[in-house]
Amino acid sequence: MMNTENGFRLDGKLALVTGCNRGIGRGMAEGLAEAGADIIGVSSSLGLEGSEIGDYVQSLGRKFYPYQADFSQRDTLYAFISKVKQDFPQIDILINNAGTIMRKPAAEHPDEYWDRVIEINLNSQFVLAREIGKEMVARGSGKIIFTASLLSFQGGITVPGYAASKGAIASLIKALANEWAGKGVNVNGIAPGYIATDNTEALRQDPVRSKTILDRIPAGRWGEPADFKGPVVFLASEASSYVNGTILTVDGGWMGR
Repeated sequence: MMNTENGFRLDGKLALVTGCNRGIGRGMAEGLAEAGADIIGVSSSLGLEGSEIGDYVQSLGRKFYPYQADFSQRDTLYAFISKVKQDFPQIDILINNAGTIMRKPAAEHPDEYWDRVIEINLNSQFVLAREIGKEMVARGSGKIIFTASLLSFQGGITVPGYAASKGAIASLIKALANEWAGKGVNVNGIAPGYIATDNTEALRQDPVRSKTILDRIPAGRWGEPADFKGPVVFLASEASSYVNGTILTVDGGWMGR
């Protein structure tokens, strides 16, 4: 039976965090390392010779293994998966966080916007979950956490590809949980609200949209990457052993309005 005092600890665990170099992914990687996990960090922009997130993880006495990969390219994705599985026979936690957003009204939304967003936000995430997840299923343990979105539940405007990808991620979380929960693998998601990251800079700089957003958030502020430390540690730890197929909204109360 889980001991509450230690149920949130991740000592001895190895977590693969995609999109770890900045924003929400960085906040998640920091939280996992603070709870005791070593980190495999991957991002298209991650410096292999040193990075702020790598330095932070190592300052905690944890190991940080950097990889650079562009998940918009399927061959690059498979090459990364092959290399990381060769380097690490057991990955305990997968944080499927890498993503992108491209804004243009639906009637003007070009194929290249749609294709890139779907490839990064959906296709690559399924492939990675499948390839890492099959190893978890084989040994009977593992945690997979997807970054969903408020647009897993709502439609948004000018981001049809992003909304479609995140709606699909919500269903994928449930589909994988249905198959793998009984095999010792917990599959869940975290849906961020409006968070102060690169992806929301245009919204935050728009005084009308920013005010409209803030007026609806009961907490009265934009979220920060650090707000994801607690939720990701919960879903990655023994504390969530009976949580399957759920999406935890971290939104300052947005969905309650």
